Amino acid sequence: MKLLKYARLGTATLLATVGMASAQELPSTMVWTSYDVGSAGYAEASAIADAFGKEFGTRVRIQPSGSGIGRLQPLLQGRADYAFLATEAFFLGEGAYDFAVPEWGPHQLRAVAGRPASITLIAAGDAGIETVEDAAGKRIAFVAGNPSVNVKCEAILAFGGLTLDDVEVITFPTYGAAMSSMTRNESDATCTTPTTSQLYELAESPRGIHYVPLEPDNQEGWDRLLEVLPIMGPTDEDVAAGLKEGETAKMAAYRYPVITTTADKSADEVYTFIKALDETYDIYKDGTAAMKRWSLEMSGTPAIDVPFHEGAVRYLREIGVWTEEHQAWNEKRQARMDALVDAWGDFKAENGGLSEAEFSDAWMERRQDVISSLN
Repeated sequence: MKLLKYARLGTATLLATVGMASAQELPSTMVWTSYDVGSAGYAEASAIADAFGKEFGTRVRIQPSGSGIGRLQPLLQGRADYAFLATEAFFLGEGAYDFAVPEWGPHQLRAVAGRPASITLIAAGDAGIETVEDAAGKRIAFVAGNPSVNVKCEAILAFGGLTLDDVEVITFPTYGAAMSSMTRNESDATCTTPTTSQLYELAESPRGIHYVPLEPDNQEGWDRLLEVLPIMGPTDEDVAAGLKEGETAKMAAYRYPVITTTADKSADEVYTFIKALDETYDIYKDGTAAMKRWSLEMSGTPAIDVPFHEGAVRYLREIGVWTEEHQAWNEKRQARMDALVDAWGDFKAENGGLSEAEFSDAWMERRQDVISSLN
């Protein structure tokens, strides 16, 4: 993946002259949550935790969970310091999908950093889908009960001016079944990361594989995509199933995992954490094939699921990564979260008598009204 990088001029001098918030002031113990053992999120959290232990003597206990709620509850209850999250960070910040229920709703979360991952509409080579617009009328594989995957696909379809009504949505019971459905000719395309194991099978199958491009200069397309899911940006991916060495595919970058904490975490604590993340990079960068993307030039810039924490921004600005454009993005993202949190209080008071399903549907409508009012 080749992402825009920002020069870190004079980093050594800057770091020598900044305040005394040293990474050596890390707590002696920390608790982080992550995806299940065996996931990329757990492997990457483990590699970073090991680096913290080697460099600073900090002992990190990682609590894995297969559900977004299981990863979030310890963080919100103060039993975990940081959470290595997927798109549930965005969903909780918006009070969307699983969190559009009375006991949840939008919460103030903050990002520390997030490793870029890529996604696009991936089609069988014989499906006749050269552009997103060509997906009209085609069979698109979705995953039951997985809004993280499905809403990204909805956003990518919007890039081509399409809605779910313009395609034939085929819902599969599991992620694996959906990803392998193109090889079995049960669907024509889906949206996922380009290194999923089933895609290598598709690339070698008679159908072949095609990465539908999300051209970075298609401003109207990106505007439509970001209206659905404002956490992605254009990228060139060079690691993908069936992609020849030296070739790239134009995709969207999102963040997984996203290191997330609460808004009331002190700025000094977060500053110390991200400084440690930066200073131990050379220790953990080879932990997995993707971990080089934790470089703060990539992981410390928008777009990301929730606003960056002020402590992270302080450090990113000091090392020359944070720009005025990034600050403008962060302020806009914060304004959206604030508006939704404010709207939730009134909405919940007004709709307490609804069933959970009715409540969720009504809130998702109100949420869209709030978002539309900000544009």
